[in-house]
Amino acid sequence: MLLAEASARIERLEPHAAFEAVEAGASLVDIRSDVDREREGVVPGALHIPRTVLEWRFAGEPGWRNPYIGAVERQVVLICDHGYSSVFAAAALVDLGYRVADVVGGFEAWRAAGLPTAPGAIHRRAHGEPAGMRPPD
Repeated sequence: MLLAEASARIERLEPHAAFEAVEAGASLVDIRSDVDREREGVVPGALHIPRTVLEWRFAGEPGWRNPYIGAVERQVVLICDHGYSSVFAAAALVDLGYRVADVVGGFEAWRAAGLPTAPGAIHRRAHGEPAGMRPPD
């Protein structure tokens, strides 16, 4: 029931449609963990903001908001592992005023569709470096 309610509040894009949205100017935000990205790979150009800090990076006070996000009017497409946690994350960003979609099937479906991926770079944050503040991959 919760998943259905959250899904009804967002746009759900199949991988190729998500790719087209990004090509047209949407921001792709990868909400997967560092470990999953290292193991499975990344989407080149995606902004990495882990799910655990997503709302902080989109609506946080100066210094906590990710400077690479862009204007609230710009469409945001979220991608997770399998396309479930991104539904809830996208619904949270809708509450913050963003126009948000997610990728049906997540990174797994993106890769299976033959869309661009790259090996996941190992990045260990320095002590005190907050998660989700780096530039796009």
